[in-house]
Amino acid sequence: MRFHRNRSHVIDLIFPLAVLFVFAASSLVVLILSVHIYTGQTEQAEAHYRTDTPLSYVEEKIRQNDVAGSISVMTLDGTECLALKNSSDGINSTTYLYVSDGWLKELFVRNDTDVSLNAGKNIIEASDFKVAELNNGLYRITITDTDGVTNSRILSERSHS
Repeated sequence: MRFHRNRSHVIDLIFPLAVLFVFAASSLVVLILSVHIYTGQTEQAEAHYRTDTPLSYVEEKIRQNDVAGSISVMTLDGTECLALKNSSDGINSTTYLYVSDGWLKELFVRNDTDVSLNAGKNIIEASDFKVAELNNGLYRITITDTDGVTNSRILSERSHS
């Protein structure tokens, strides 16, 4: 009886190692591409947040106070403000939206009190806020974020008479 002896070839070792190397390299490439895509999407979402969120906030405030003649652009203490007048239960009040100290701020006051823009509530970081009345009841709202990216939106007063 003769015993069969297995001969070991170098290819028996190299082929599994080559397959393992190709798998590891492919996994690494997929991981690097995923990180790159995720980073890009995160940066883009952050940029949209810094510009679109304040514009959406201002738009919603305008929609909430959309009564004929309630929207005006004014300057208080050298700061351009969007003034939204409101009347509820016989109490007249005004909401001011403006940028001060690097923040988009909101100040809600009764009309019979003094206005101090320092008392405004911080909403979101922004470096500039401009409101221009283009036509009767049509406004361009422009906000610049802290990175200098400017975004604008044109809004109309729906209840305009």
